[in-house]
This record gives sequence, structure tokens and C-alpha cells, in this order.
Amino acid sequence: MYEFHSDYKKYFDIQLSNARQWILPFVREAKPIKAGMQLLEIGCGQGSLLRAFSEAGCICTGVEMYPLWLEKAKEWLAPEIASGKVRLINSNIYDVEAEKDLGTKFDIIVLKDVIEHIHDQEKLIGWMKNFLKPDGIVFFGFPPWQMPYGGHQQMLQGWLGKTPYWHMLPMPLFKGLLRMNNQYSEDLVEIKETGISIERFESILHKTGYRIIKQKHWMINPVYEYKFGWKPKVQFGLIKAIPFVRNFFTTAVYYIITPKD
Repeated sequence: MYEFHSDYKKYFDIQLSNARQWILPFVREAKPIKAGMQLLEIGCGQGSLLRAFSEAGCICTGVEMYPLWLEKAKEWLAPEIASGKVRLINSNIYDVEAEKDLGTKFDIIVLKDVIEHIHDQEKLIGWMKNFLKPDGIVFFGFPPWQMPYGGHQQMLQGWLGKTPYWHMLPMPLFKGLLRMNNQYSEDLVEIKETGISIERFESILHKTGYRIIKQKHWMINPVYEYKFGWKPKVQFGLIKAIPFVRNFFTTAVYYIITPKD
């Protein structure tokens, strides 16, 4: 397992730097961020993005189901929580009503490395309209399923953690390799079940009534600069233009969407 996955504070700091340098500027190009804007992060994890957006003036709400991440977020965001800049909700997003439970709708919703873990992706993406103000936007960042490490196998020890593309094996072989190497993980099996391609994501947007405001495909994910020292690189235009093939060579995508008028 890579060090930054087991060192929670280091992972928090990496994600915070990535949010400040890459995600905030990307969002600002689509919607100027003004003091007092309401932001909701679904699956906020340890809260790195909440800190970055609160620094930019947003009033932030994070929803998280995983107790350990929520515990870390409460610890590291204590100053923001105390000042009212951030609040944390321990809940499934489907159990929350925007105005009844949160007292507001939102200017910005953020899902970073979340949608690829969701079983009913179409339901969630459609559901988010209930949380948006009329001119609200949603930011998505996720790795396409077919990319070299789209199965999150980098979390594993030994050769399994270093080998690209093997997560695309049929499920029985996938499970068999995990068991043979004593690293079976229901989390990785679930990711294999829920992994999402660029084409499926865009198809869901069309079905659920959204339009794309802005998008960027990355050949080298910006977060790799902090993890591995690799310089971020935007995907080549030719590769980006080839459906399905592009998923194999694109390590991350950023999208900003809004409901169609």
C-alpha cells in the first residue's frame, strides 16, 4: 500500500493542495466564487475540499457515511467548524432533505472521487437537482473505470498493487487473484461493480437533464504530482475525441454541469 493511503494526515494534505491548485481554479472558470456561497460536498471524506472552499469564502456542508473519515474531518476541520464555516453531516445523502435538514439549497455541489463508488449512479445524479439553487453547478472528478488503475488496485500490496489493467479481468478471475494473494477486499469488488466510463457518465447526464458547462480530461491526474512527482498533463485532443478508447489512457476527468433550462 502506498504511504499516502495509510498516513491519513498526509493524504488530507495532498488532497488539500490538489484542491487549492487545480479544483478551485477549474470551478472558478465556470462560476465565480463569492463570499457566503453555499457549498455541499457529497462523500466529503476527511474534509480537504471543504477547507479549500471555505478558504475561498464558501459556507460548506459535508455529508459522509464512513465513520473514520468523519472522525478525521472533525479533528482537522475543528477551526472551521467552530467558526461556522463548515458543518459535517453523518448520513446517507438520500436520507437528507436540502431545505428541511440543511436549511438551504446550494450554489455548488462537489463530488470528488465519489461517483465511481455509487451503485445507482443515475439515481444520485438526478437526485442532486433537489439540492441545487436555480443557477447552481455540480463538480465531478473521477477516474474512468478502464484507466490503468481504475480498480483502485494501488491500495494492495506487492505486484497486485503495481500492475495496471488487471482489474478488468472477469469477476471470477478478479476475485480469484485477490484470494490467491490473501488480499480479498469487498471494497475492491464493489468498485469493480460500480466503475464508470466517460461515455456512461455523459449518457447519464443526458438522461437526467443536465448540460455540461466545462470539462477537462487528464492524461496524468493532477494529484499524481503530489503522490508520485509526475507533472499533470491534459489529455491529447485526438485521444479525447475517440470514444471508449480514451478511457484506457485518461487517468482522471473533471466536469462541471448544471440542470438544463
